[in-house]
Order: sequence, then structure tokens, then C-alpha cells
Amino acid sequence: MNNFLQKLRNTMYKISYGRYGTDAFSKFLLCSGLGLFVIYLFSGFRVLYSLAIILLFYNVFRSYSKNYTRRRQELDVYLFYKGKFDKKFALQKRMWRERNTHKFFKCPNCKTVVRVPKGRGKIEITCPKCKTNFIKKS
Repeated sequence: MNNFLQKLRNTMYKISYGRYGTDAFSKFLLCSGLGLFVIYLFSGFRVLYSLAIILLFYNVFRSYSKNYTRRRQELDVYLFYKGKFDKKFALQKRMWRERNTHKFFKCPNCKTVVRVPKGRGKIEITCPKCKTNFIKKS
């Protein structure tokens, strides 16, 4: 039995040698595929099953690919959009945490979120990014 496992391990090393492997995007694809599959089990909606299988097969394809440059480009795109999502989520979390002491406004010119203290009446707010002045009630 031990000899069989050793041969299996060596075979897997030979197959995996020179392949791209797993990264953050692969983990996202795996979790998404498994999540869709679990939802399919409870709902019975066939489209979710098909989508889950596609994501899981694409994950395997990416892991065993030898095209490093293309896989790296895919990872860069994923990390770019994940960073944007994380930044928005962090802002929403901060706005919720500070909702009792501060108000948040978007600059009408550049759409930057500006934080001002609550309870100051009408104040003139200067955007730190584009230096536009606007008046709001805090």
C-alpha cells in the first residue's frame, strides 16, 4: 500500500511539473463553483449546476495550464476588480461604524466621499481631492 501511494505521489509530481498551479483567482473559482453547486442542490435550478461545472472545469484548466503570461493577466484583472470591491466594502463598513458621529457626502465634481462631523449645521465643505467647495447640512 505504501509503495502504491509513493508511485501515485511521484506521478502527480510529474504531471504537475511546469504547470501554473493555484492562485487567488483559482481559489475564487473553486469556492464560487462549489457554492453554486450547493445552491443547486437545494434549489434544483439546472442553470446553476451548469455554471458550477463550467467554473470548476475552468479552475482545473487554469491550474494545469502552461501559459503563465495569460494566467497572470487573468489574475491581475481579478485582483484589480477585487481591490475595487474591497475598497467600496471598506468604505461602507467605515460609514456604518461612524454613522453616529460623522456624515459622508460625495463631492459633486469628482465623486470623492468626504467625511464631516455631525451637528455643525450648514457648513461649506472643501473636497480634498479637487478643491471644489459645496454647502451641505451636517
